[in-house]
Amino acid sequence: MNLEIVKVEEEQREILAHLIELYEYDFSEYENSDVNSYGLYGYSYLDYYWTEENRYAYFIKVNGKLAGFAMVCGFCYVSQDTDTLFMSEFFVMKKYRKQGIGKQAAIEVLKMHPGKWELTVHPNNPVSHKFWNSVITQVSDDNVRVVEDVEHVYDDALATAYLFHVLQD
Repeated sequence: MNLEIVKVEEEQREILAHLIELYEYDFSEYENSDVNSYGLYGYSYLDYYWTEENRYAYFIKVNGKLAGFAMVCGFCYVSQDTDTLFMSEFFVMKKYRKQGIGKQAAIEVLKMHPGKWELTVHPNNPVSHKFWNSVITQVSDDNVRVVEDVEHVYDDALATAYLFHVLQD
């Protein structure tokens, strides 16, 4: 298996938008979200990934095929440090799950940006908690701060936030 993390170029915006629809569909299991009148979920912040600083979008590819994406930004819910990055979205298509691909991809993306990180996890998604705990353990020092009941992250639920430092290789 050949895993690649590839920066999404602006001319690939629509490809990422299509993948985000799959992600939003999967995530609707945990959220109280509906499609709009066009049958789409939409993603309000997509254009910002090419117009604002500290935003990075990556395709996850396996053997040259799209397998998911990761989106990183400088907006955090808990951290007040301006140099902390946030894993805003992370998605691996079902075909590629439970093979270690997501974990390897997450680790690679985090290591591309060593330093302070924050990510949030939906409280109704126990698989996500287990996944991110495993990833964070591999990339960070032992100083991980967990903040429960973070508001305004998900529509109907309070999130758990993880704050940690990714070590430089």
